Amino acid sequence: MCFVLLVEDNSTFRNSLKEMLIRRFENLQVAEAADGNKAFEKLENTKPDIIFMDIRLPGKNGLELTRIIKDADPGIVVAILTSYDIPEYRQAAFQSGASRFFTKGDVNSDEIADFVNTALLQRGKDPCLGVSFSAGTM
Repeated sequence: MCFVLLVEDNSTFRNSLKEMLIRRFENLQVAEAADGNKAFEKLENTKPDIIFMDIRLPGKNGLELTRIIKDADPGIVVAILTSYDIPEYRQAAFQSGASRFFTKGDVNSDEIADFVNTALLQRGKDPCLGVSFSAGTM
């Protein structure tokens, strides 16, 4: 099973992203967290393949959360999604361990879907079927 965690305090954006992901990837499980505390609660019970992380969140910011998550599990793919396309944020995101940086106003659903598809394939998972596979097997 493929699993994504959305850490975003804007419920409208979070719901739109969730709906788009579910439409594109029928077997994708999507969990949501509106802040860092909720994100850590979700992480106690699940291991997402991908986390979409906002930077400005109530409590701990997304960059700090990304650093903590990547220190605990370097295999989790974290993509920053923010409204602020500031060079310092980009640099800090990658220094925190993020794999990708998206600006909310500039990214489209195809770019996000391509990113999810690539990230899942790199983790050895079929994005359409939601199952793991080994090279050379069908």
